[in-house]
Amino acid sequence: MPQLQRLAITAAQICDRKIDLTREQQHYLNRVLRLQAGDRFIAMDGRGHWWLAVLEVRETGLFASIAEEIAVNRELPVEVTLMAALPKGNGFDEVVRQAAELGVASIVPVTSDRTLLKPSSQKVDRWRRIAAEAAEQSERQIVPTILEPVSFDVAVKDCGQKYRFICVARGDNRHLWDCLIGIFHPPLVGAVPPSPPPAGGELSIVIAVGPEGGWTEGEVERAIEFDFEAVSLGSRILRAVTAPIVALSLVGAAFEKC
Repeated sequence: MPQLQRLAITAAQICDRKIDLTREQQHYLNRVLRLQAGDRFIAMDGRGHWWLAVLEVRETGLFASIAEEIAVNRELPVEVTLMAALPKGNGFDEVVRQAAELGVASIVPVTSDRTLLKPSSQKVDRWRRIAAEAAEQSERQIVPTILEPVSFDVAVKDCGQKYRFICVARGDNRHLWDCLIGIFHPPLVGAVPPSPPPAGGELSIVIAVGPEGGWTEGEVERAIEFDFEAVSLGSRILRAVTAPIVALSLVGAAFEKC
């Protein structure tokens, strides 16, 4: 199939194999992407489904008809939640964009002891648009969920993932890579393949990364109380907007080829 443009839609927009396009989507397809009636594009609902769609015209504007469903598998074999303390300025925009490209399933914006940013509802809406755009660009099946910002204490208390890690810049902690390999070790050449991931649901991981200055000792201690393991991302001190990308890159390297 030739390279086609992608558009994120909602399941509610589909009825009788027709896609009811919003005014913004019509403008994007026709004015920005320069698609005309009869041109094809890929519609994705952000929940794992892709369709080959054809742009059509009616009196009230543009709509799309579904030609066929497309079978794809572009997601990580592990459900990853990024619990990220909000950095200053607009740094979280880039965290959301790159995390979406790297395969994260959901992002929990966290206010911590050292957080300076107090996000508004407009900020959250912006992050969700960025996540959708990044999912389209990177040809993902799923648009990451951007949750409402919560305090650090609420985030760790309500965490439901099986494997929980909190990244700490200093201290004698295991490297995140070693922890990930311990969950599911890729087979070595000539070795007996390992057992598959645990049955009974998605293999789920949460990784918590701190703000400028890192987590406080009290925050790390509280996370450990809720079964988080303190881990290292290496010997260098990383910026708040760099650490999430390093952590998610390690996840991809550990699980992508399993």
